[in-house]
Amino acid sequence: MDTNARTNAPVALAYHQRTKHHVQRFAAGPETLDWDAQPSPFRVWHGAPLVHMPLVADGLETTWGQLHAPLASMRQPLSLDTLACLLELSFALTAWKQFGPDRWALRANPSSGNLHPTEVYVMAVGVAGLDDGLYHYEPLHHALACRARYAQQTQAGPEGGRLWVGLSSIQWREAWKYGERAFRYCQLDVGHAMGALRYAAAALGWQAISLEGWPHEALAACMGLSREADFGVAEREEPEMLIGVGWPMPGETVPPDITGASWFGQAGLLDRRPMYRWPVIDEVTQATRLTAAAADVKLTGDGGKPSGCGEALQAVRQGEAAATIIRNRRSAQHFDKQAHMSRDSFDGIVRALLPTANLPWDAWPNEARVHPVLYVYRVNGMVPGVYALPRSPQGTSLLMQELRAATMWEKLWDAEPDGGGEWRATLWRLGEHEKLAGALRQLSCHQAIASDACFSLSLVAQFEASLDERADAYRLLLQEAGLIGQALYLNAEAQGYRGTGMGCYFDDAVHHFLGIDGERVQVLYHFTIGVPLVDSRITMEPPYSHLAHLAPLHDGDTT
Repeated sequence: MDTNARTNAPVALAYHQRTKHHVQRFAAGPETLDWDAQPSPFRVWHGAPLVHMPLVADGLETTWGQLHAPLASMRQPLSLDTLACLLELSFALTAWKQFGPDRWALRANPSSGNLHPTEVYVMAVGVAGLDDGLYHYEPLHHALACRARYAQQTQAGPEGGRLWVGLSSIQWREAWKYGERAFRYCQLDVGHAMGALRYAAAALGWQAISLEGWPHEALAACMGLSREADFGVAEREEPEMLIGVGWPMPGETVPPDITGASWFGQAGLLDRRPMYRWPVIDEVTQATRLTAAAADVKLTGDGGKPSGCGEALQAVRQGEAAATIIRNRRSAQHFDKQAHMSRDSFDGIVRALLPTANLPWDAWPNEARVHPVLYVYRVNGMVPGVYALPRSPQGTSLLMQELRAATMWEKLWDAEPDGGGEWRATLWRLGEHEKLAGALRQLSCHQAIASDACFSLSLVAQFEASLDERADAYRLLLQEAGLIGQALYLNAEAQGYRGTGMGCYFDDAVHHFLGIDGERVQVLYHFTIGVPLVDSRITMEPPYSHLAHLAPLHDGDTT
């Protein structure tokens, strides 16, 4: 344990314990919600010049199957148009919904409560059609707000430019609704956002990888988030992650030097009358920031990425355009509780979670430390019951020790090793349960979607040992759970089903159900997948139908 972990890991652990939901009470949150006073889901930078981008994803011919078997011919040059496509498929609006007087936008990246705390920054060098600089992505306009122009401008080369994407969180957006538990949800959303970016990059034939070892101060500086005067009274943003994107990868380089850059923009206020404050969120935020000293402490594991499923993944919608599947992703609100899932579709979804060298796990540079425990209700050819899919050798050993309620560890299948490794990922059957669906509904805050699906799951993390090594591992575990959630969302869509992430569950009641005692492992996220029921009362509109009549967000717009 390094000094930072020794001091700050107890803060993260105390926060996690404090923000658990219990059957008798929920974690602390607001006593009332005024939906008319919801913080704006769209941050703007007043006075920052806007670069409007085209909507081009409809013209992308990459199929879903090609994402997992990329061809060199798929690789697109890096330009303003292809950058526009990347952002359209990862963070843009995908539809407007309306029910009565209420109207809300959906996005390519999912979010807890559709509150969208994640903000996106683009650092571009040598991108054809775009000045070198730091940009904030504004999904409402599908535009880039120029936060800074770099002092040294570069001409686009024959291989295209270089690109980095920074993710930050505006925690108040989540805390407004969810109170103290909001920090968890922000981190899950970061993992989802990273996954959304990786799938979008693959559709263009590009790579994307989270860059390790960036301390908090360096992240804040390169995204312009340490410039206090640019925020004034506006809500601050917490830097979370820096991702290298493109081909060839910029992973061995660092973003451009901001020294001498010309800066633009003042952050817009999202909530003029906040009713609550949650100091514990600030405490855990500060405690789990990666420091320069802790950046040198490597998280231990099984010695490199474990080999998982070497077989090619097949999907019902294999030949459909990847852009269609990505943009049609929705969170199901209701499931058909009579529907069954085919065994092939179940296996396809589950195998997509194995940490191979392929999409999207090649974007995650850390060891697999989060593992699905599956609750199967109605999958053809499977006995209803509890199953487990450990994603590493270490995870297998730990779950076998900690899931004490398991009555068996029966192998259903082994995945073929990937990349010549010896370890085989295994789907294990742990036991039967007569009233499993009803139990999961109760454990998941009495939500019907937890029981009406074809199957649901808990994501169980190697918790205590991870926090002992580095305090920021708390963020990493939640982000990994969110990344798994994004793989579940998109692979469910590709198989003709639909998923929903659930942040609300009774933490220790789930632990008791699984026989978990202590903090060596902890459940961090729930997810459910089935056949969605469509509410015909809700109308849908195209995502950017509003642009023709919408007034500019702020001064300084350019075309």
